[in-house]
Amino acid sequence: MSVSMRDLDPAFQGAGQKAYPSPSNPLLNGIEVWRIENFSPAPIPKSSIGKFFTGDSYIVLKTTALKTGALRHDIHYWLGKDTSQDEAGTAAVKTVELDAALGGRAVQYREVQGHETEKFLSYFKPCIIPQEGGVASGFKHVEAEEHITRLFVCRGKHVVTFARSSLTHDDIYILDTKSKIFQFNGSNSSIQERAKALEVVQYIKDTYHDGTCEVATVEDGRLMADADSGEFWGFFGGFAPLPRKTANDEDKTHTSDIKKLFCVEKGQANPVEGDSLKREMLDTSKCYILDCGLEMFVWMGRTTSLDDRKTASGAAEEMIRSSERPKSQMIRIIEGFETVTFRSKFDTWAQVTNTTVSEDGRGRVAALLQRQGVNVRGLMKAAPPKEEIQAFIDCTGNLQVWRVNGQQKILLQAADHSKFYSGDCYVFQYSYPGEEKEEVLIGTWFGKQSVEEERASAVSMASKMVESMKFVPAQARIYEGKEPVQFFVIMQSFIVFKGGISSGYKKYIAEKEVDDDTYNENGLALFRIQGSGPENMQAIQVEPVASSLNSSYCYILHNDTSVFTWTGNLATSTDQELVERQLDLIKPNLQTRAQKEGSESEQFWELLGGKTEYSSQKLTKEPESDPHLFSCTFSKEILKVTEIYNFTQDDLMTEDIFIVDCHSEIFVWVGQEVVPKNKLQALTIGEKFIEKDSLLEKLSPEAPIYVIMEGGEPSFFTRFFTSWDSSKSAMHGNSFQRKLRIVKNGGTPVAEKPKRRTPASYGGRASVPDKSQQRSRSMSFSPDRVRVRGRSPAFNALAATFESQNARNLSTPPPVVRKLYPRSVTPDSSKLAPKSSAIASRSALFEQQLKTPPQEPSIPKSLKASPKTPESPAPESNSNGKEEKKENGNEEEKSMSSRIEYLTIQEDAKEGVEDEEDLPAYPYERLKTTSADPISEIDVTRREAYLSSEEFKEKFGMTKEAFYKLPKWKQNKFKMAVQLF
Repeated sequence: MSVSMRDLDPAFQGAGQKAYPSPSNPLLNGIEVWRIENFSPAPIPKSSIGKFFTGDSYIVLKTTALKTGALRHDIHYWLGKDTSQDEAGTAAVKTVELDAALGGRAVQYREVQGHETEKFLSYFKPCIIPQEGGVASGFKHVEAEEHITRLFVCRGKHVVTFARSSLTHDDIYILDTKSKIFQFNGSNSSIQERAKALEVVQYIKDTYHDGTCEVATVEDGRLMADADSGEFWGFFGGFAPLPRKTANDEDKTHTSDIKKLFCVEKGQANPVEGDSLKREMLDTSKCYILDCGLEMFVWMGRTTSLDDRKTASGAAEEMIRSSERPKSQMIRIIEGFETVTFRSKFDTWAQVTNTTVSEDGRGRVAALLQRQGVNVRGLMKAAPPKEEIQAFIDCTGNLQVWRVNGQQKILLQAADHSKFYSGDCYVFQYSYPGEEKEEVLIGTWFGKQSVEEERASAVSMASKMVESMKFVPAQARIYEGKEPVQFFVIMQSFIVFKGGISSGYKKYIAEKEVDDDTYNENGLALFRIQGSGPENMQAIQVEPVASSLNSSYCYILHNDTSVFTWTGNLATSTDQELVERQLDLIKPNLQTRAQKEGSESEQFWELLGGKTEYSSQKLTKEPESDPHLFSCTFSKEILKVTEIYNFTQDDLMTEDIFIVDCHSEIFVWVGQEVVPKNKLQALTIGEKFIEKDSLLEKLSPEAPIYVIMEGGEPSFFTRFFTSWDSSKSAMHGNSFQRKLRIVKNGGTPVAEKPKRRTPASYGGRASVPDKSQQRSRSMSFSPDRVRVRGRSPAFNALAATFESQNARNLSTPPPVVRKLYPRSVTPDSSKLAPKSSAIASRSALFEQQLKTPPQEPSIPKSLKASPKTPESPAPESNSNGKEEKKENGNEEEKSMSSRIEYLTIQEDAKEGVEDEEDLPAYPYERLKTTSADPISEIDVTRREAYLSSEEFKEKFGMTKEAFYKLPKWKQNKFKMAVQLF
């Protein structure tokens, strides 16, 4: 495209160079607006962005910074219902000029008041309400001194001022009065539509009433009249039956499936003959018009001139006017940057985009602007930002792994958790501390050589596990070679062996009569080592031939007697470190022989069958693109999706299913109010979405799929949203009831479930510890350490001696004493003094004994629970009151002793063993049959087991199983401590 500087308006200087942030409203990030004044664009101040007048025409530029570092531009020109033809024409021409200034690659949209595209409306959520008046058209901006009562109708994403006599059963209406806002819900409207209309109510309340007016809802067809209904109908002269909705000019749309292609030559649109639409019909040196009824596309070839593009746009405008379709949307597209919607109109579309040419054209525009003294910084494609891969999941949780064997699953030992076979399928469950509660991820992993029957069994097993936990956990479906970073961080030292050991795999190779290449630790094997660090490293077994090598990686090669490590010339120091770590897991007992690329030994090449050519290109995974949100409707195996632009958390409706597509991963979000049948089909919906490929991005059928239930959103899902309020999912009711509560109360109510304290063991992390604070489970877990529910005073004294504060394991927080006294009952400190002195003196004596080196002392007799003695009758009171005083003192001492025993510290670390026999913990006193407040949830037939377990915990601060794992001398010290106290 030839560009002349005199064709570029100076008002566009510096436009679109970056996605300018909007501190007040994140949705307005990257938004720039111009209003047409005297046939020229005039910039709108940031404080006025979002305000439109019916008599004006506007140009709106949206600049988006992509993950690749490039800038994407969308240009909209908005035409008010009272704007003049001259203004509308000027806006259309200036939009083409702005596109030229940006390098000729923006998508351009024609927006008509009341019929805007959803993408345009998404910039100004929840709605735009144009004001009467204008500038260039000769109107004056109306500044209302008194509030004007107005009626709005909500249709989809549009909010239109409406006549007061046109209420129907199908729509939702908002009546804005001076002191109250009414929302009238037509009986045929959906819950989701009513909830979205409440967002408009909130906008009107904040914009025109300073957030102080009342809000009321009126239900169509409600027989019981209330004060709000009476007041609402009073504005219409009283209640009257509503008529059936009739079609009018506003409702008529041209949704014909007929697609007509025209070629624009010398200002004339000539039909292009053909039985079907094909990409080859478009000539790069010409402009075309594709008429699809409601939508009209103008396609402009890459080599067309600026005048050609203006002429084609004028021809499309004339076609809309002559066919009496003023509400049709016109979208102008540059060759190489076609939208998904445009490409989907063609029966065949072969992508032939040459981005290099496009970048050259962009460079020529930048050079011309620079010679004129224009700042062109930002016009050229920026370098992709170097972002460190983040997993957004805590790596210190508890992991369980099962291997699928036919219709059964076999629990793996901890040492084999991260050792998978390519011919097998696995089910894993990972529990980890989230921001507010314990989070659980249940997933399946399919090896490349695994059989379909065992894949189906794995999915069924995982789904039943999720269902048994009331759909709280997130669910994942993962294929070998497509693992997301979350999976690698969970597994940490991940190894994939060739072959398999499951019955399904053995049966398969027997039927196919193929060789069993299952890994043999004494045989010949080659492993490619990859990863980003100790908490994310993998060893993948590959064919033991020289062509499997790659200069960008390190490898481990071994047979029964020798081990080689091979380092490619492009490998990093991190790669070399990972080789040493993986050697300890794969072949730890043999001396290794290091090989550097280019200086290998003869024996090394002999093991690989001789030297051959190999690659030096680093393997790349599917890149994560900018996320897209889709609402889903699934019925009779048919999936319908609708994209939601510039999405926020408020777009997620609890009655629906939504999908977040970021190309490399698919997330299926399921609302709490979704019917159970559809909840069970969530994974199927994700698979159907991949097949549908709504963005025509060639999604891999093996892309990871996550199923996320509302209320259990993990951090690796919420990161796609600019902000996330977990308390919203804790609210009861449907979408309408929830948002009505927010609108009336002026904010989100306090969560209806208690929040989990952020674990101290993670350094006070917000959601995921940073790299300096993260630790692998292998570093923090020790079989000698136990999970302690609470510690007695004796345990605290002993632990303080055994554990140095400086040498404390980082996974264990410093002891924090939590008082269990009720707030209303605080013991008098003066009464505690005698007892405190006694404890202090005994503690000093105990600490002296601890200073002696550990040795095997004589073992005192085990303390057993003494039988409860019957209570003696209370003595009669005497004149001096000594007996009563003595008894009261003993009772106080007993009470205080009991309270001291209840002082505990909270341990959030996950190390150790589970509680004895998996018995839940209850206070000892409440387990007794004589308790004033007995526990009712326990199995009464096991009361003695509960009592024995809790009595031991109270004395020693741990379970019996944990106690007997300690060294003998430590056990004896604990017993001495209990006797002293």
